[in-house]
Amino acid sequence: MGQTITQKILAAHCGKESVEPGELITARLDLVLGNDITAPIAIREFEKIGAQTVFDKDRVALVPDHSTPNKDIKSAELVKIMRDFARKHNITHFFEIGKMGIEHTLLPDEGLTLPGDAIIGADSHTCTYGALGAFSTGVGSTDLACAMALGETWFKVPEAIKFVYYGKLPKWVSGKDLILYTIGKIGVDGALYCSMEFTGEAISELDMAGRFTMCNMAIEAGGKNGIIEPDEKTLAYIKPRAKRDFKLYKSDSDAVYKNVIEIDVSKLEPVVSFPHLPENTKPVSEATHIKIDQSVIGSCTNGRIEDLRVAASVIKGHKVHPDVRLIVIPATQEIYLQSIKEGLTEIFVEAGGAVSTPTCGPCLGGHMGVLAGGERAVSTTNRNFVGRMGHTKSEVYLASPAIAAASAVLGRIGSPEEL
Repeated sequence: MGQTITQKILAAHCGKESVEPGELITARLDLVLGNDITAPIAIREFEKIGAQTVFDKDRVALVPDHSTPNKDIKSAELVKIMRDFARKHNITHFFEIGKMGIEHTLLPDEGLTLPGDAIIGADSHTCTYGALGAFSTGVGSTDLACAMALGETWFKVPEAIKFVYYGKLPKWVSGKDLILYTIGKIGVDGALYCSMEFTGEAISELDMAGRFTMCNMAIEAGGKNGIIEPDEKTLAYIKPRAKRDFKLYKSDSDAVYKNVIEIDVSKLEPVVSFPHLPENTKPVSEATHIKIDQSVIGSCTNGRIEDLRVAASVIKGHKVHPDVRLIVIPATQEIYLQSIKEGLTEIFVEAGGAVSTPTCGPCLGGHMGVLAGGERAVSTTNRNFVGRMGHTKSEVYLASPAIAAASAVLGRIGSPEEL
């Protein structure tokens, strides 16, 4: 019986020829990672269990990205815990201010997450790296502590759901729209502890940024991981960056799936996710009555240079609505510089927007764009739970960079075609 790409990667990392859904395995890890919210807890647990040092100083990544630059004394203390730990154990990949970026964009761009890898991170959006053909998933801080010491962890092999996207993508419909539509179709628990395998001609047409976006939000459907078979676009992205060797895997033609879901993308329009769950989706044409106070373009979901290019192309020649605060956050320092070189930063600032140094800040209601009670934001982030970006009486509407940019100009949710 055939194996899925996820089964093959897990089998390779536990020393077996094959694995089956539901099987409990112990797998070696290629990379483990934590951020300034989760790593300090893991570090305390690491010290409690008496571990002497990390399993491999080159395969632990620590990225303070959620509340940095430090927003207050507490966040400064958390990053200090990470910094001291990194120095003590001579950890190679600790990304301090000036080198820091949003972890799920930074680590792939640095060539640290690769096809065929098994990766865990104490952050739920670790599933992002599936866009490269890796098995990657989020874990708790205690699991991270043990993995930093041992270089392995246990998994229950997930069942797989195959998503087949066919047809030609209409203008302004992006990877963000595909994943929001999918979550709306199956629900926030529709892929609970399943591997979400994204396939089809529409996926092949997506650039890497769109693929990262889709895998990033697999967790919002309850998925254990999201994954896309590597192709020439993957290799073009990886080869100039890879810090070590990697291996390509693909699903067998006779692999067994829990379900196969086909989606005709040619019939889609841009999608907006209404409060307070990502599954609460509607086409943008049904959201144009929603006035907004803030528009955020960035995050590990949509802070890549391709996202900023789309947003800038929409905003160019327009002004941000006087009732709206536009906040643009490049996901890494490299993307920040590229945005300046291409004139994108100038477009945002001249339009009346604010451009921030890389941070997760507003996505989790941390800083750089916290919402007051009664305020509404359209955001390219990944979650719109109650109080996610600030006050419990605020509202978050999830959308693509194109929709967030157009909405900033319109003063309400809308599409570029209205400008």
